Amino acid sequence: MSGLEFRDPVFLLLALFAPLVYLLARRQPSVVRYSSLSLLASAPGSWRVALLPTPAVLLALATAVLAIALAGPRTGDATTQVHREGIALMLVVDRSGSMNARDFVEKDRSIDRLAAVKQVLHRFLGTDGRRPGRPDDLVGLVTFARFADSVAPLTLDHANLVSILDDVAIASEPGEDGTAVGEGLALAVERLRRHPAKSRVVVLLTDGVSNTGDVSPVQAAELAAAHDIKVYAVGAGRTGQAPFPVQWGGRTVLRQAFVQLDERTLQEIAEHTGGRYFHAEDADTLTGVYDEIDALERSEIVEVRYMQYDEHYAVFAGAGALLVIVSALLAQSLLRRLP
Repeated sequence: MSGLEFRDPVFLLLALFAPLVYLLARRQPSVVRYSSLSLLASAPGSWRVALLPTPAVLLALATAVLAIALAGPRTGDATTQVHREGIALMLVVDRSGSMNARDFVEKDRSIDRLAAVKQVLHRFLGTDGRRPGRPDDLVGLVTFARFADSVAPLTLDHANLVSILDDVAIASEPGEDGTAVGEGLALAVERLRRHPAKSRVVVLLTDGVSNTGDVSPVQAAELAAAHDIKVYAVGAGRTGQAPFPVQWGGRTVLRQAFVQLDERTLQEIAEHTGGRYFHAEDADTLTGVYDEIDALERSEIVEVRYMQYDEHYAVFAGAGALLVIVSALLAQSLLRRLP
């Protein structure tokens, strides 16, 4: 339980009027004329004369007590402590040509892998309006195909980040297509390594085999481990045949093509950095993977907040009213002044 506090302490200023109330209550309403006061000077005093200021004192006390009642005295109960420390999180997303495979399904409609990832990340960050997301975490975005690009810096503006993510397109030109997993991870590590956050995490998603870039995936994983950056690796799709859209006779048709997922390398990346490897063959599994990562990497939240209050204004209001009543009764009975 906490100490006494006031809901509206400004009302305590009314207690400053207590001396004025006392002076007004002590003011003589009338006088009695005597030819001489010499007889009164020799008369013995009485307890009633000594207590004549009492009604005025009681009214002054009532003013102060009622001011306290209006201020809303209360004590806090059921306390918890509040402290929030978010994590720094880089999302690394593959946008190579293989992400155009249409083997992920949404509402009986096939969608490409990148579109499925975008929807899952909307959910992960809470920008779809269906879950709180990660409001206390700094999140950035790196994409890669043949080259890695830092498309969004670490930010708390997750709505703007997913807007940038929505504009990410699958590499379509031969000169930009490829799968530089090591380059994407190394760039994410570079963005995180100097950040002072207590927890720094990379969520790396790819659906293929690293086949280009100056930095190998294992080298990038060693760099992450050296800077105490944890990597969660997500393999999307599977090795085998997958449908791809192609133009045929003026219309788009799906043709089977071979794709390969290097799960062993992704597992090695996760093991090097103290993270975990996840495999997602469809949209539902991918959603579950990011939900699990969301549960594993949460911000440190300790609350310092008063959840309940015991209100005490009624006690002070009652005491103030009682003082007024007693003052009035004394002024009209035992301590009544004449005439």
